[in-house]
Amino acid sequence: MSSSLPLLADAELPDLPAGGHHGAGHRARLRERLLNTDGTGLHDHEIVEYLLTLAIPRRDTKPLAKQLTADGDSLRAVPGMGETSAAALKIVQVAARRLVSEPVRRQPILSSWQALLDYLRLDMAHLTRERVRVLFLNAKNMLISDDVMSEGSVDQAAIYTRQVIKRALDLGAVSLILVHNHPSGNPQPSKQDIQITREIIEAGKRLGIGVHDHIIIGLDGHSSMRSMGLI
Repeated sequence: MSSSLPLLADAELPDLPAGGHHGAGHRARLRERLLNTDGTGLHDHEIVEYLLTLAIPRRDTKPLAKQLTADGDSLRAVPGMGETSAAALKIVQVAARRLVSEPVRRQPILSSWQALLDYLRLDMAHLTRERVRVLFLNAKNMLISDDVMSEGSVDQAAIYTRQVIKRALDLGAVSLILVHNHPSGNPQPSKQDIQITREIIEAGKRLGIGVHDHIIIGLDGHSSMRSMGLI
């Protein structure tokens, strides 16, 4: 990509102080950490920050990166983001999601559990509204369908036992994994989360449909009701 092509309109860029912007040294340190550790030691906002330096070479991008990782669904609404910069971030998100989801779609889910968690975290950890999705599996634990069942507010989204079981029957699924996110960041299950999960398990048993787990995703990590002994 040629540096002579402006990625943001001049009006979107602040005036530079003499000698360059004050984030140049920080940017160099980020680059060094990226090259020396393959990026494993970088936080999410630092990865976005470095990407933004490629799209916005004349600006300190750290504050913008932190804002974007907190609300990745509203890229163009963030002050200072042009369409090209928003598209640059979006295409990386799409590419990363596809790469991470590949083993989830091509291998038995239970034998690629970490890949599943990586995929779900990438896709859901930064959402600002609660989303419920269900992964429907066949007899070989291969993914049949990954369905978003509902989206709600910042702290609640509805999930209905009848809707989940009916969809499983329609797909011919023999098992499923429930997933939802907590926009608060804390992935610990609530009493309501536990109750609805147990209701779906009981309904599924009567029809030969198993529930492997209910995974909750948050910025602070994830929780597995199966691992916690709650189901």
